Amino acid sequence: MSRSKIFSLDNLSSQSIDEDAELIPLMTPEDEEAINREKLPEELPILSLRNTVLFPGVVIPITAGRDKSIKLINEANKNSKIIGVVAQKEDEDEDPNFDAINKIGVVAKILRVLKMPDGNTTVIIQGKKRFKITDPVAEEPYLVSKVESFNEIKPSVEDTEFLAILDTIKELSLKIIKESPNIPSEASFAIKNIESSSFLVNFISSNMSLEVDQKQELLEISDLKMRALATLKHMNLEYQKLELRNDIQNKVHSDMNQQQREYFLHQQMKTIQEELGGASHEGEVEEMRMRAKDKKWSKDVKKHFDKEISKLQRMNPQVAEFSIQRNYLDLFLDLPWNEFSKDKFDLKRAQKILDRDHYGLEDVKRRIIEYLAVLKLRNDMKSPILCLYGPPGVGKTSLGKSIAEALGREYVRVSLGGLRDEAEIRGHRKTYIGAMPGRIIQSLKKAGTSNPVFVLDEIDKIGNSHQGDPSSALLEVLDPEQNSEFHDNFLELGYDLSRVMFVATSNNLGTIQPALRDRMEIINVTGYTIEEKVEIAKRHLLPKQIKVHGIKKTDIKLGKKELEKIIEGYTRESGVRGLEKQLAKVVRNVAKHIAMEEEYNAKITNTNIEEILGSQKINLNSYENNDVAGVVTGLAWTSVGGDILFIESTLSKGKGNLNITGNLGKVMKESATLAMEYIKANAEEFNLDAELFSKYNVHIHVPEGATPKDGPSAGITMLTSLVSLFTQRKIKRNLAMTGEITLRGRVLPVGGIKEKILAAKRAKIKEIILSEDNKRDINEIKEDYLKGLQFHFVKDMSEVLEIALLKQKVAKAKQL
Repeated sequence: MSRSKIFSLDNLSSQSIDEDAELIPLMTPEDEEAINREKLPEELPILSLRNTVLFPGVVIPITAGRDKSIKLINEANKNSKIIGVVAQKEDEDEDPNFDAINKIGVVAKILRVLKMPDGNTTVIIQGKKRFKITDPVAEEPYLVSKVESFNEIKPSVEDTEFLAILDTIKELSLKIIKESPNIPSEASFAIKNIESSSFLVNFISSNMSLEVDQKQELLEISDLKMRALATLKHMNLEYQKLELRNDIQNKVHSDMNQQQREYFLHQQMKTIQEELGGASHEGEVEEMRMRAKDKKWSKDVKKHFDKEISKLQRMNPQVAEFSIQRNYLDLFLDLPWNEFSKDKFDLKRAQKILDRDHYGLEDVKRRIIEYLAVLKLRNDMKSPILCLYGPPGVGKTSLGKSIAEALGREYVRVSLGGLRDEAEIRGHRKTYIGAMPGRIIQSLKKAGTSNPVFVLDEIDKIGNSHQGDPSSALLEVLDPEQNSEFHDNFLELGYDLSRVMFVATSNNLGTIQPALRDRMEIINVTGYTIEEKVEIAKRHLLPKQIKVHGIKKTDIKLGKKELEKIIEGYTRESGVRGLEKQLAKVVRNVAKHIAMEEEYNAKITNTNIEEILGSQKINLNSYENNDVAGVVTGLAWTSVGGDILFIESTLSKGKGNLNITGNLGKVMKESATLAMEYIKANAEEFNLDAELFSKYNVHIHVPEGATPKDGPSAGITMLTSLVSLFTQRKIKRNLAMTGEITLRGRVLPVGGIKEKILAAKRAKIKEIILSEDNKRDINEIKEDYLKGLQFHFVKDMSEVLEIALLKQKVAKAKQL
């Protein structure tokens, strides 16, 4: 076995070996023909090469270190000087047999054998022609095998494509020699003087920087044209790598020159600044140390700051990390570590502020006063995590400002709607480009205290993406047991959030992560009655719009009846956001008259309202249409508060099919199926002929099909509608109901009772049927909300039908 010296296009000049240059002439076409005419011996001693492949015509030096290789070379040098050279498959194999070497090799002639000082033998060999191993003869004292010729298929002289490939190989070789700084320019003469096409391809293949197996693949291609094309592909790749390497070196060299230039300029600028009395790098560090003396830090925080500022002091101001470290320390100094505003414990004053800013919302205001009372007595209580849950426009967000004023704390608000990146909460690691702390830490820095009232707006609208789950990042923020050591990735230290009063707002609890919802105290902020809306409009909305539009209080007068008309005829909501928009239209109309110096009546009448806002948008009379059997008024909860819906059912001749329309969800469709099955099972009780169910199709429809509807609150409504249809008994007027049923006819409780009651009052409903278990919800509602309403609490469906259906029939059910 032998180890050859590796060649590549980077050392083409090694083809000429100093004083032995006459031994290594470039192969001409005539030399190639003479070699091809030579007869191949039947047997050849086989020399295995560890890390290169010999090509025909190419001269390479080989260092032999093992006994087998040295003995083979010495005996061959004494005799014919002809040996077979084959590349072995694995470099690590120290004593390869025939299975460990390739089958295609090159017959080589020994040109010279040199004894080296280290005891190894160096032999210079030249490839002649290729051969193929057929039958092994011996493995000792070295490998000997029978061989046969592996002839080359040459293209015709007129093959223009092959000639073009050769020209391209020469051109690309010259380009590589020119681009590579390690190849002497004299190597281009060797390429230009090669006349033999076969030798040109072999010469280039031998000197390319390829793996042994890649060179072996080239050697085994018998078709010269295909071998030339494969060689050209490898050359193209090598040229591209060379270009890329040169580009990188040029850029690095340019960057280094620019960096050195900037360094000298900065040094000069630093000297000029010091001469003029300006701040230097050391001055910045000293200024930070002076600011740090006034901070109320714990020992751990102070120790961390001292370590980081020492790191800044050791840094070169010209490196990019310097500005990152400086910004990090600026944040450290700007944060209000252990700085708290003093709470105001005047509970009567706090109650006045809450009553002044918000009409109604008694539960919320009572909870805030309770919190202040406990804080006043103990003064060490961790702040609670409140979640104000309710429809839009009821004042959840603005309530946070009032809480902050009542407590005497700073007010901070962060909108979480559409937030998709976890780093917005926890921050980025400071090593990243453009890294920033999370919104929690940024907001505390802006607030200047560590105990503000922190409003997390729209917590139910947090998104989720490949960048993490922000709602999971909030788990630590909103846990009173964990947030005393909140970890921000940018800050790299725990920050105490336990004194912060977090107030979250939400429209829909269903989209909040259960673990996050469990950490918050849910306070239901329900909608307003008409009377409350009138008061809110008089106290808050109208004065606000008067101020915004630049008119005086005496320029407009809106009475209670006019406000009620706007509320009932132009808005349909639980909150007051739509009401404020309508009031803004009225105020703008007045402002227009004043600006154009036109006469107008400051007292706004109902006629003026219709002229300004148009005809009445909402007609409440249409909500009382129970004149037809099969039509029932139900109560539903929506994301914007309570609403009423009508469930209509009708019969048509058919085969007993049940059709359900109106953009209903899965739960409501199941309720309809359940109601139908209950009626079939109790047909005798309702005095119905069982044949009706097989002769007539039943169609249940809930109007406003464009609005998706779902939920377990329409079960008794659907059952009542179907019984009314089959018995042809109409429903009592001004009656609505809500509840779910079981297959046995039990009436189950539902949620959103207050919102549904407000919707019923808006629709002039007088009587409401509820489950017996919903009685506790009614007891928690203010009596003012319940005026003018009569409640029927039921346990079984038979009670519902007894209350809802009128006694007389339009027609006998059996005559349908």
